[in-house]
Amino acid sequence: MALGFSLIVLSGSTMALAKYPSLDYNCITNLEGEERMKKELRVQLILLLFLISSCTLAAITATHKKTPTPTTIAQVNGTPAATLTPEVKASPTETLPMEILPTDTPVPPPPTRTPKPTFTPQPTSTPQPTFTLAPTKEGETPQPTPTSLPTPTPTPEPAGPVDKEMVMIPGGEFMMGSSNGDPDEAPPHPVTVAPFLMDVTEVTNAEFAAFLQATGYQARTVQLGEDDHPVSRVTWDNANDYCAWAGKRLPTEAEWEFAARGTDGRVYPWGNDWDPARANGRESGIRSTVAVGSFPGDSPFGVLDMAGNVREWTADFYEKYPGSSHYSQFFGKFRVHRGGGWFDDAGDLRAANRNGGPPETANDDLGFRCVRDANS
Repeated sequence: MALGFSLIVLSGSTMALAKYPSLDYNCITNLEGEERMKKELRVQLILLLFLISSCTLAAITATHKKTPTPTTIAQVNGTPAATLTPEVKASPTETLPMEILPTDTPVPPPPTRTPKPTFTPQPTSTPQPTFTLAPTKEGETPQPTPTSLPTPTPTPEPAGPVDKEMVMIPGGEFMMGSSNGDPDEAPPHPVTVAPFLMDVTEVTNAEFAAFLQATGYQARTVQLGEDDHPVSRVTWDNANDYCAWAGKRLPTEAEWEFAARGTDGRVYPWGNDWDPARANGRESGIRSTVAVGSFPGDSPFGVLDMAGNVREWTADFYEKYPGSSHYSQFFGKFRVHRGGGWFDDAGDLRAANRNGGPPETANDDLGFRCVRDANS
């Protein structure tokens, strides 16, 4: 653009030179006028040359600015990443945009993942019968004789529990519950119980230890104490699993109460009057378990420790009795345990008293005993 402007000025100046001679020579008649005219022409020529030089310099400068110098980004690890070529400024206030141009250096391909080896389980081989070629007569084709399969070694069954004394409960009808106790004991209602056998005493530490040793059973809450003391800190599952191993089961709530009070509806296993000498409860002052059968308060059927020492898990869920309007949020969730323990007072040692807890309960005053059907 500057070069074009210079050409226009040069053209205008040339036209002026062409006009001045014809105009001045027609008007000037003396020598002084002619000399003055020549001086003016020389001055104009000098100005014209200066103007041409200025325009040419401006054009060269503008051309130089239009040619940007490429800038190469610093190399990373010896390889140039890209070349930057700035664009021509649109105006003095505009920001010069930068364009990143890729270089000729090839980009390495992404790494290929190596697949993990897969393992296909191989079927376990089943022993196949082997064949032995029996000797034959000359000219006969030998026939294979099958060899018998190896006899598998039987897995020995775990040893059963030691014999434990049990007593026969003849069965019959009795009034279960009480109208003089807690709301969940009412109303008294008739229940018929089939004959069954019941352990005379609670399961001891020694008996439960034999179960653990024979089966490898894990009972995390149990802390075994003296051999002849009742095992405690057993959950409902622990008690149920032991009874199953022993070929027995936990008693139902009705079976337990019937074995404790018989058919005459007595309050305690030994009768209707409280006697602290007949049960290991709070009033005994011992405040721990004692050897099973230590107290003489046996039931009408000769079952010991049905009151005190440890509470005993039963098979049933804690539910309201038939005809009862009593409600508890624990109905259908807790398992029933009966009999009271060494920490309980006389009211909780009654044969009709009911207690319950989550199946995972494992207290130091909570144990169990087992029963078995009479015809088994």
